[in-house]
Amino acid sequence: MVTLKEVQRRYPEAVTFTFGDTAALCADLLGLVRSGAKRATCGALRDFETGGEALPVAGRHDIALNWDGTPALVIRTVEVTQRRFCEVDEDFALAEGENETLAGWQAGHRAYFERNGGWGENMMLVCERFELVEDFGGNI
Repeated sequence: MVTLKEVQRRYPEAVTFTFGDTAALCADLLGLVRSGAKRATCGALRDFETGGEALPVAGRHDIALNWDGTPALVIRTVEVTQRRFCEVDEDFALAEGENETLAGWQAGHRAYFERNGGWGENMMLVCERFELVEDFGGNI
């Protein structure tokens, strides 16, 4: 198994992060990336502004961690936009790979944001499209 230090040496500019807010959701989302279904993600802008994660930047590599903090995979950001929750279109929602409809994406993401700091129709999101660069075997 590859260690986080080894991966950070290969991708020194990379930021580490974990998909989701539970072990089960993290595992599900990593599986969607591995299958090719998930090629986008989003987060509340407020979480980046309050000393949280660094804003994604096109061209940067990031290390997605398993829930236990071990490296799961490396992605490369290809596009970053900011838009209101109510402005997310079906194309982006479906690129997240979690739902089959825009309405499903809206319901799932509303619930996620409600349990993680609050939700509002006009809340600003950081929307990121990415590509899978390296997979460390799915040992989650």
